[in-house]
Amino acid sequence: MQVKEQIIDIKDYLTKSNLPASDYVINPYVGCPHGCLYCYACFMKRFTGHKEEWGTFIDIKRCSKPINKNRLKHKTVFLSSVTDCYNQYEEKYRITQNILQQLVDVDCIVNISTKSSLILRDIDLLKRLNNLKVSISINTLDEDFKNDMDNASSIHDRLNTLKLLHENGIYTVLFMSPIFPELTDFRQIIECSHSFVNEYWFENLNLRGDYKGKILNYIQTVYPQHMELYKSIYQKGNKDYWHTLAIEIEQYCKEHSIKYINYFYHEELVKKR
Repeated sequence: MQVKEQIIDIKDYLTKSNLPASDYVINPYVGCPHGCLYCYACFMKRFTGHKEEWGTFIDIKRCSKPINKNRLKHKTVFLSSVTDCYNQYEEKYRITQNILQQLVDVDCIVNISTKSSLILRDIDLLKRLNNLKVSISINTLDEDFKNDMDNASSIHDRLNTLKLLHENGIYTVLFMSPIFPELTDFRQIIECSHSFVNEYWFENLNLRGDYKGKILNYIQTVYPQHMELYKSIYQKGNKDYWHTLAIEIEQYCKEHSIKYINYFYHEELVKKR
């Protein structure tokens, strides 16, 4: 698949955050070649003027202004909310690497979220950051299902990335997101990764906009046995499945002394913040 590249000049990398666990976000790119079928960030096209299909364009953000380190003092900064800061074009442009170099001596918390093993390129740089968490998104151990959903690193490579980060003293988070009803086995994923994961984050599959129909069509075609459940959740608004699963996750994590955060109720967390 050909991806349209363009470099754009911006005034500042820092953006105030509406996320429940960060003060600022940095998105080094617009668009993402991972092309996740369920990606909520496709809404960005409304603001950027892109007509291309989501996943087929990438804007490389170039900023001559240094990051304001004073703004970040004692704050939390998240990379990234509407792109993957280690998408394949980071290998060429090194925008994320440059940003992290600016954050080395800043007294702030840095959270990086990615689906890419490319982050291992910067492992020596990551070790220099004062307060860092790296989360890797994994919602299945089935490579075929993963390949149907995205063009990012394989599940095998993501697990290996977590392991190598952990071995290098970096705080690791397995971000189980998005959890697909009846398809994501949270116990199985924890059991194969708990020895090199410090913390687990859980987020449920939310369907809205253009990708809602794509996901439901996919379930109807590939997993028709679960279609009634998906209709109940995503067409009738039944939340019983998520309430039950939240209790199961809580009980399992407490029984096994697993540190975790449940982001099922994202809107409520934002309001509380």
